[in-house]
Amino acid sequence: MEQTLKITSVLSDPTRFHIYEYMTKVHREVSVQEIAEKFHIHPNVARLHLTKLEDVRMVVSDTQKTGKGGRPSRLYRLSDEVIGLYFPFRDYQLLARIAIQTMAKLGPIGSEALRETGKRFGHELIASRLPHNGTASALTMADKIAIMEEAAEAAGFLPQLHYDEEEGVLYLDIFNCPFKEIAAQAPDTVCGMHHAFLKGMVETLFAGAEVAETENMMEGSRRCAYRIAIRP
Repeated sequence: MEQTLKITSVLSDPTRFHIYEYMTKVHREVSVQEIAEKFHIHPNVARLHLTKLEDVRMVVSDTQKTGKGGRPSRLYRLSDEVIGLYFPFRDYQLLARIAIQTMAKLGPIGSEALRETGKRFGHELIASRLPHNGTASALTMADKIAIMEEAAEAAGFLPQLHYDEEEGVLYLDIFNCPFKEIAAQAPDTVCGMHHAFLKGMVETLFAGAEVAETENMMEGSRRCAYRIAIRP
């Protein structure tokens, strides 16, 4: 409860909240000077906001030598620590671990059931954002990509999308895995379910598209990356 109160107090400041929101979208380390310039505030004020976020473990920092002598600069990035605000307290991560481990004990049947359920939920996530006719056929490519991005953000993926029109390929980078802590314990099971979830999203928008994973957080990458080949 004490940590929850600290976090809500820190985020109650609008500038501080928008600084944290900005950091979730740039997917890299930021400096005090960058934050000061972005939000039109004095560097000392930017440093204070970043320090407050670090105090509640929402961000972490490291020093980096500038190569020009003098004091090393300090760079800030999002913490890997899970931040959850529930009142009263609810442990959904524990429930997820119980569910995943139960399905894993069922062997191939349990894993297949997880993939099927994941794919269905991915489909439903996109379908709820389609026009009233429930199909994506009349949408432009820009419309489809916007829906994909908004749905991925709603799922907590912190996505970055790029469409290469010449290749006919949509590149999707995911910088936050909502299942990361559970995936670390059962990577094959959880990543298989997550892949099926994304496939459900993609196939609802792009009929016949092929999804291939090119990077995975569980293998040491800072992101999960996907190459989505879209048929004309």
